[in-house]
Formats: sequence, structure tokens, C-alpha cells
Amino acid sequence: MNPFPHRRRVLAATAAAVLCAAAGTANAQAPAYPAKPVTFVVPFAAGSATDQLARALGQAVSTDARQPVVVENKAGASGMIAAQSVAKAPADGYTVLITTNTTHAANEHLYKKLPYDPVKDFAPVTGLGKGGQVLVVNAGAPYKNVGDLLAAARKNPGKLSFGSGSSSSRMAGEMLKQLAGVDILHVPYKSNPLAITDLLGGQIDLMITDTSTGVPQVKAGKLRALGYSTQKRSTQLPEVPTLDEAGVKGYDMGYWFAAYVPAGTPAPVVARLNALLAQATRSQAAQSFFETAGSEAWTTTPEELARFQAAETQKWGRVIKAAGIEAE
Repeated sequence: MNPFPHRRRVLAATAAAVLCAAAGTANAQAPAYPAKPVTFVVPFAAGSATDQLARALGQAVSTDARQPVVVENKAGASGMIAAQSVAKAPADGYTVLITTNTTHAANEHLYKKLPYDPVKDFAPVTGLGKGGQVLVVNAGAPYKNVGDLLAAARKNPGKLSFGSGSSSSRMAGEMLKQLAGVDILHVPYKSNPLAITDLLGGQIDLMITDTSTGVPQVKAGKLRALGYSTQKRSTQLPEVPTLDEAGVKGYDMGYWFAAYVPAGTPAPVVARLNALLAQATRSQAAQSFFETAGSEAWTTTPEELARFQAAETQKWGRVIKAAGIEAE
């Protein structure tokens, strides 16, 4: 028989009280995420497809999480400025990179030195969406179809020019050159909307751009759409043939959006952000973006995004090498 039952009960009660107090202190020190405003960093200019999606998602996340979401555009250097800034941000989930295959699949093959590591510096959160691009020319240009454009390019090697404001746009143009066997001058821009401005002004002859940037100009009668970049026609421009259908056999070049946070962000924070963003892709604002852009929502687990990114990096490497592009 225990001679000190009362003492043991007191000790047990005291221990329980200490544990509860410690748990309460821990909870007070680590409030549920998010407990303050979240910043979505976008590597491209306001008005770009990535910017439009980030703002639609931010609106939904803000409503669900009851915290403001600030969208910050850091355009330039093919997304490297934004990616580097997020890589160096605190790993607490309050700085989120809403980006594309440009920063996380293509850049490492296009540049000899990156100011960030697409894998080691980031924790994948979720995929966000996928889409295709549209080949456009000025509405006043003489080219009525892809055949006209390629005939002019072959007749005047190096005289026609294409603009691009992202790696997706650039690679789409380079693939056109490669598969069609034409010489067209590349003119780089900080963002696709800036390239569109020069296309409208006649400073460049064509570009292959995301549909959310190009389609409004096509529907306004300012640009003419000649072809679509994936193997399936755009729902926004069903009358426009794919580039493969238009005679550039084997052409297939899409793009994707995804979310990343700095490496070392706690797993529970990543999981919570994954859930918030997955829910946000189903919001009315996001669905409106996908419909207008001719793209579709695409969500993943962090692990699935990591595997997808690895496969895409290899694919883009093959395309870039085949296009004969030397790293800058």
C-alpha cells in the first residue's frame, strides 16, 4: 500500500498544470498561420498573367484566412529579382512566390549564374494552373495565317523580329524558329505586356504570349491570332488552329503557375498555405481568370510539385539545347 498517496496526486496534478501552462505558452508564441498580412511576390509586371492570377488568389486567401494579402510585383531579369528576394526572405510563410516555369524550370538552362537555386532555396507549396500561348501579329500586318508569316521569314532571313517578356514566351518563339527552320530576331522585354505594347506600335513583328495578355488585344481587333501553342485549341479562340495544325508539326509548348516559399518554412505552415491556395483556385475570381486566360486550375501536394518541377526542368533543358540557345 502506498504510504504517500496524497503526495503523488499533488505531484501529478502539478506536473499536469506545468504541461498545460507550457502548451499555452507555446500556443501563444506560435499563433495559427496566418496571423498577419501575407505578401505574394510576382516576378512579372502588373497586368501579366501571373499577376492577374496572384491577385485573384490573394483575394480568396484573404477572405478565407481573414488576413490581408499584398501582391508585390518585382519584374525584371526573367523573374530572377523576385525569386532571389523570396529566397532570402524569412522562412515563415508570409512571403510567397507566385511564379511560373520561367524561374523554376527554364532559367537555370538560360543563365550561367543564377542568384538563387530553384530547388535548394525553396519549399514547394502547390501547383496553381496550366495553360498555352497564342502567336499574334499586328492587326495591320500582311500575314493572314502561319504560312504567310513563315514564308515572309524565309524570304527575309533575320529581318522579322519576335518579342518575349518571359522564358515561356521566348522558348515558344525559339521552338517556332527551330521546328519551322526560320531565322527570326529575338527582342527581350521585362514582361509580356511591354512586348505587346511594341507589337501594337510596330516595333516588332510577332510574339507568342500567354492568352490572358494576348486574347484581349485580339478580341479588341488590335492583334491578329495566327496559332495556338499546345496540341489542343484554346477555348477562348476556338477558330484559331494550333501551330501543329497550321503546319509546324510537333509544336507543343505550354506554361504553368506554382507557389513556393523560402526553404525551411515549417511543414505545418506549408500545409496550411497549400490548403488555402487549393481552395483559392476554386474561387469565383480564380475561375474567372482561368476562363478568360484559356487555362485551367491545377493543384498538387508539395511533393507532387517537387517531382513535376524536376521533370519540367529536364524537359526545358532539352528544348533549350535543341534550340541552340547558349546560356547568358
